[in-house]
Amino acid sequence: MKIKQGTWCILLIIVARSCHSQSKSTDPILNSIENTITDASSKQIAEYIRNIYEDKFGGLWFGTNGLGVAHYDGEKVNYYSIPERFYGEQITGISEDQDKNIWFSTNQGIVQCLWDNEDSKSFTFKNYPSMVHFGNQNFWSILVDSENKVWAGAAAGIYVFNGLFWDEFVLPLDEKTEGHFISKSTSWSILEDSNKNIWISTNGYGVFKFNGKDFTNYTEKDGLSDNSVDVIIEDKNGDMWFGTRFGGINKLTDSSIHHFDSNKDIAMSEVCSMYEDKKGNIWFSAEGYGVFKYDGKSFTNYGTNKGLKVKAPQVIFEDSQNRFWVGGGGGLYRLENDHFINVTTDGPWK
Repeated sequence: MKIKQGTWCILLIIVARSCHSQSKSTDPILNSIENTITDASSKQIAEYIRNIYEDKFGGLWFGTNGLGVAHYDGEKVNYYSIPERFYGEQITGISEDQDKNIWFSTNQGIVQCLWDNEDSKSFTFKNYPSMVHFGNQNFWSILVDSENKVWAGAAAGIYVFNGLFWDEFVLPLDEKTEGHFISKSTSWSILEDSNKNIWISTNGYGVFKFNGKDFTNYTEKDGLSDNSVDVIIEDKNGDMWFGTRFGGINKLTDSSIHHFDSNKDIAMSEVCSMYEDKKGNIWFSAEGYGVFKYDGKSFTNYGTNKGLKVKAPQVIFEDSQNRFWVGGGGGLYRLENDHFINVTTDGPWK
């Protein structure tokens, strides 16, 4: 089904702040945000890790669920949130633009991390607060595409930044949705595929593909196992994978959707994270079971039996040094010799 693109509307302006100032602010926006940061002195990177990203210097960024963003610069872990002029305690997405600056979606809006120079420890934050730009909505996903446009998924809509303004990107829904935290149109995942199509998940309307002009919508009517889609990835063959809230995983090949229903634990699981490793294996989380690795023929489970004490992983990631990470409720873990070890603020990092 193909539908013409909807209308766009112009939003507001840019707010910039330094990340290093920790003095009390006179900024009314900053002071109006309740500081709910919990103590970051415990050994775990965070009680709950949602995202992992590697920057151009090889540093690792960890999006947490209450401590803002944690940055491991190769020597130690530093935390950035409201006191450091980073508007967000809950980090829901991380992406990178063509200049290698990093973008974050948060519960307080959108934040851009700008490198000051060729120093891995020198950067500033530019904030786009939700209360100024987006009607006080939470954000749940972010993508910088090949044209350097920033796509951000809010509680009840999609926004695109063209370098000057945030434009509302209207999905062709058959009803109007509203909400500040979560709605049926909430997008947990936005992806650009190898053909430059933009894929947008929703929390009740399936998946939309946008080719620059038209939309194609995939729902349960088209064979999708569930209309609440948590994550989208593209594999090396160009096939699309969808992890759903209540129906496990789906694979779209050409125009056919295959639901992996041979294993009941996989078929009915909540899948909120998927990843293709450098060998072409597909990894995905499964609520209550840790993670699974699919090699194209069979599934291998990594749970407590393999040292992974995160039953609901939120992120799976392989870095440039071939270190394989999983994060979620319970902290951060790294795969070593087919067994997961817990990595804390003290490491081990290597």
